[in-house]
Amino acid sequence: MRRLSLILLPCAVAVLVHLWLAQRPFSTPLDNNTHSDESLPFYEVLVGVLSARHHYELRQAIRKTWLENAMVFVLIFRVGVKFIVGEHGCPIPEEDREDPYSCSLLNFTEPVAGQDAEIEIVTVSDPSVLAPSDVSAIALDFKVLHPVVITRLGVFSSGNRPVLQSNVTVKLLQLDQEEAVVTARFSAISTGTMVSGVWYKPVEQFILPKGFEGTLVWENMDSAGLTTVNSSSVQLNNGGGVLKISSIAEGILPHRSALGFPGLAGGFTFTIYDEDSLSGLLRGRQARMEHHASKLRQEDAALHQESLRHGDIVFLDVVDTYRNVPSKLLQFYKWSVGNADFNLLLKTDDDCYIDVDSVFMKIDHKGLKRSNFWWGNFRQSWAVDRIGKWQELEYASPAYPAFACGSGYVVSHDLVQWLASNADKLKAYQGEDVSMGIWMAAVGPQKYQDPGWLCEKECYLDMLSSPQHTAEELHILWDRKRACGDPCGCPWAVRVTVK
Repeated sequence: MRRLSLILLPCAVAVLVHLWLAQRPFSTPLDNNTHSDESLPFYEVLVGVLSARHHYELRQAIRKTWLENAMVFVLIFRVGVKFIVGEHGCPIPEEDREDPYSCSLLNFTEPVAGQDAEIEIVTVSDPSVLAPSDVSAIALDFKVLHPVVITRLGVFSSGNRPVLQSNVTVKLLQLDQEEAVVTARFSAISTGTMVSGVWYKPVEQFILPKGFEGTLVWENMDSAGLTTVNSSSVQLNNGGGVLKISSIAEGILPHRSALGFPGLAGGFTFTIYDEDSLSGLLRGRQARMEHHASKLRQEDAALHQESLRHGDIVFLDVVDTYRNVPSKLLQFYKWSVGNADFNLLLKTDDDCYIDVDSVFMKIDHKGLKRSNFWWGNFRQSWAVDRIGKWQELEYASPAYPAFACGSGYVVSHDLVQWLASNADKLKAYQGEDVSMGIWMAAVGPQKYQDPGWLCEKECYLDMLSSPQHTAEELHILWDRKRACGDPCGCPWAVRVTVK
């Protein structure tokens, strides 16, 4: 008997939802809405789910859980759900990219230097290019694209003569770390060895792995200026592409919290670690590219079949990588206003659980059908990251404007229309959530703060959304919700079967 009750409970919940909806006034495209383009399908809520091309299992989990429940509302509440997918896969295999978040080729174009050969990042053949600086700290940022070993740190001579007139400390740090990896100290009585216009001292050798982001900092310990060089007067040597050295031109936003004025006050030498693997990587590139192209064609065919079968995918003309998600979101906003008529748009991600019952009921009960309206859980004064996955090199301020957590938020049609109309002028920043906050700061929408849109992977009975779940976890959350109304766990022992 108890087993029968558990089987009937989901049906009873669905019936109650239908009865509740049946008691409210039936909405037409002209109710609570001024849109009147009858040639477009109308939704009170259009749901856009940002999804990566290869996330088939997550899309299927959503189709079998909260999206399936959302279909209860199709005829009465008028809801539409679309998965937002980039039409193009990155043509570069992951092993040949600068990082897994972009589609930039590891551009190893020059021949490697030879086993254990030391490479100088800068040579000064003409001392006249050296000039005194009025700053006492200068920093150069770089990223390692193939493992290297730093062998020496160096500082420029003081003026045109091969002398050093002040005390200078050179530190190699990992970005946003306070403790130096290696340090060298120079003075008039301890200058080190002069090579190609630079005083060098050897340092303890550490392997810097691929992906290491570092900064070289020169500090004048006498509070005087350092000797620097005009960036256009020297050619920096990146070892054939194993290092990515940041621009030292004035006005360039540094990767990190400022430890010194961006520039060059000396150099360093390095060797390429495991040169054989680098050579092998270059030799095998063509075969990998061809194999990857074949996989992309298979992925295209699978996505096409998935789209035909379910009819819920919107393909957008972007390369589907993390760095392109802000552009992908803007393209979806353009698609939505051109292909649908709606009151509200709910944006979420394909790893998120959404309690559609609670979302739709709150929209109805609280009258959340307004213009200039943004409903979400807003992060305030969020610090800008300069390194890692969320590295931001375009937004100069130390903190972002308020932005909604990406697990779910709702915006009114007029704001989507504004975003779509200005999509070609809006700058894409490192992530779609912070980009949305920057874009919306120009409009000043009415924000409706709601902690029910969770920012982290947590579970509460009254949550509207929860992010960062696997396909299996989405099934478990939904089965609990369906069994006893609580996705976080039922008060009695409920055996949940993952589909």
